[in-house]
Amino acid sequence: METLFNRLYSSYHQNVYQFLYYMVKDRVQAEDLSQEVYIRVLKSYDKFEGRSSEKTWILSIARHVAIDWLRKQSTVKKRVMDSFDWDRRQIKDAAPLPEEIAVRGEQVQWIYNALHACSNDQRAVIVLRYIEQLSIAETSEALGWTESKVKTTQHRALKAIKHHLSEQGQMLNEAAK
Repeated sequence: METLFNRLYSSYHQNVYQFLYYMVKDRVQAEDLSQEVYIRVLKSYDKFEGRSSEKTWILSIARHVAIDWLRKQSTVKKRVMDSFDWDRRQIKDAAPLPEEIAVRGEQVQWIYNALHACSNDQRAVIVLRYIEQLSIAETSEALGWTESKVKTTQHRALKAIKHHLSEQGQMLNEAAK
C-alpha cells in the first residue's frame, strides 16, 4: 500500500525540487528545502481543502519555504556587507557545473543567468509559468495572488529578462571588437 508521503513525493518531487533550485540557485540547498516542504505538507495535509490542485498547493508551500530561506540569507548578507568586496562580486561567476552548461545551449544559459536578474517574485512567476508550465490561474493559486498580479509580474519579469539579455549581447559585441 502506497503511503501518502510516497504518493506525494513520486508525483511532485521533480516539480518542487526544480522550483526550489531556480529560486535558491543551489542544488544541495534545494534538496534540503524540498525536505522542509514535505515536512510542512505532511503536517498540514489534513487541512488541505482541495480548493486548488495538490500540485499548486504544494508549490505554494515550496514558495513560502524558499521565501523564508531567502529572507534568512538576506539577513546574513546584511551582516557581512561592510567587509564584502564588491569588485570581486562583479567578477565572480556563479555559473552552473560544466556538465550543466554542456546540456544547455548557450542561449538557455543566458536566460538562466537573466532569470537571476529578476526579483524573487518575478523569478517565481517565470519558473511556475514557463518551466513548470502552470496556467495563469494555477500560478495565481500557487502564489496566492490575483491573476492580474501574476500577469503584471510576468510582464515585468519578461521585460527585466529582455533587458538583461540585451545588456549581455552588447557586452559580447564589445568584447568581440
